[in-house]
Amino acid sequence: MDSSLKNKFDSIIFDLDGTLWDSTGNVALAWQAALNQVDYIDEVMTVERVRSITGMTYDAIFDKLFPNLDTAQRKEVQSLCAISELEILYKKGGELYPKLEETLKYLQAKYKLYIVSNCQSGYIEVFLDLNNMHSYFLGHQCYGTKGNPKADNIKDIVADHQLKNPVYIGDTMGDYSAASKAGVPFIFASYGFGVVPDGMVATIDSFEELTELL
Repeated sequence: MDSSLKNKFDSIIFDLDGTLWDSTGNVALAWQAALNQVDYIDEVMTVERVRSITGMTYDAIFDKLFPNLDTAQRKEVQSLCAISELEILYKKGGELYPKLEETLKYLQAKYKLYIVSNCQSGYIEVFLDLNNMHSYFLGHQCYGTKGNPKADNIKDIVADHQLKNPVYIGDTMGDYSAASKAGVPFIFASYGFGVVPDGMVATIDSFEELTELL
């Protein structure tokens, strides 16, 4: 592992889904429960379908999944899915990637840690609450707060916390594009849901590799 990135950054901003945990199985269950509440959708919500939209903004997800619904129906489905998602995740949670907490402890001693995700409001809090992770992160921002794209939310974290040399870690092209637009270097988490062919400053194949890299 290239050690040239050690001491290069003062802070790390993480994506959540596909980077810190995988909640797609329980999100699929939650969304299916929501779809069962309406009579105009006869589709099965699979883990594969959820993974296919991971990283997109919450509004864009439902535009892509249900393009044939009218605006009112799509808004209703999105609202039902949002409620069901938080309810089920609070009960069942998601799967943390191996050595997550040990690695965060190591990183916290050297860097300021943050989360920026395209999720709905309340979703990051579920992750933090369920896994007792509040103490590791100094702040977080998501699409649901202001409806802003991820690049703007990354910029907000950088500005609000006066970060000098941040790096963003994510697992999709959307993450890479957002980091690039925000002017922040990008580390690709290849164990997640997406593919990023180039442009990253490093690639990690497991979360714990960050202890070697950073």
